[in-house]
Amino acid sequence: MVRWLDRVLYCEFVPKKWGFIMENQITKSKKEIIRIITILILVTTIVKYIEFLFIRTDQTIIADNVITKIFCIIATLVAMKICGLKLADIGLKYKNTFKYIGCGLGLGIFTFAISYGLEVALLAGMGKAPHLSMYITNFGLSGATSEVSLSALAVLICVIVNIINVLAEEGMFRGFILKVVTERWGFKTGNYLQAFLFGIWHIVMCVLGVYDGQMSVGQAVIFAIGYVVLAGILAIEWGTCVSMTGVLWVGLSEHFFNNFIGNFLHVVSSTGTDEFQIIRIVLSNFLSLGIVLWINKRNQKKAGLAVGAEVRGE
Repeated sequence: MVRWLDRVLYCEFVPKKWGFIMENQITKSKKEIIRIITILILVTTIVKYIEFLFIRTDQTIIADNVITKIFCIIATLVAMKICGLKLADIGLKYKNTFKYIGCGLGLGIFTFAISYGLEVALLAGMGKAPHLSMYITNFGLSGATSEVSLSALAVLICVIVNIINVLAEEGMFRGFILKVVTERWGFKTGNYLQAFLFGIWHIVMCVLGVYDGQMSVGQAVIFAIGYVVLAGILAIEWGTCVSMTGVLWVGLSEHFFNNFIGNFLHVVSSTGTDEFQIIRIVLSNFLSLGIVLWINKRNQKKAGLAVGAEVRGE
């Protein structure tokens, strides 16, 4: 699996093909870019908190806060219009689409197969008789919540909602924000900034836990730090995938799989459901990040050797 990913991602890892990074299409000044990003994050965050705390779409059959995601897509499109960007400029272009989608799905399947297997083995070793169960839920900090019985309609809604979710988040963070920051301050700054903002974006789950009385403020702070770190790890990984391929498809498809598998496939034991869900997610995240960074480092070395050979006329 890792060798296959290496071959797939290497084909675009040549400096002259880094269209996402090298093209300078932004006409806005640094101050204007900061203002646009600030307004984008602020407005979408306000909508997100209103939906999470008061509208509670996640407690319906939809099992997700889809209003926020649709609003994020619209807000990102407006920000792109202001900056003179098209969908292709932020990585949503028909460039080896299915190959990269397969790459992202393969990465998700590979890492979660390992983490699910270890979780089941751990519970079995504790004598808890674990087994896998398929049904639809939303995501909870302490495990699966709001169970919906498995049906074609429930699965279809889950797929559609998760597609909307990844289009919104990948488009806003790894698409627009990474694009505009990279072209003014460089890729490293852009990748770390979008990762930090992506982590902050998920703190709402901790605020919701306090609001619902499921955790204390102290517990929420600890979980919030964990959310920033874990979401940030994935964001760095997916941003790196964008720099390697020039498109969003790898991160977008792995993001979709990560969310869907968490909603769909659960580990049930004699003492509860998804008791070690956080450990499962952490392990998968670190495995995925490690694989991508390893491939990225190898490809940088290969690209450097290729450029050196070209300079020497070999």
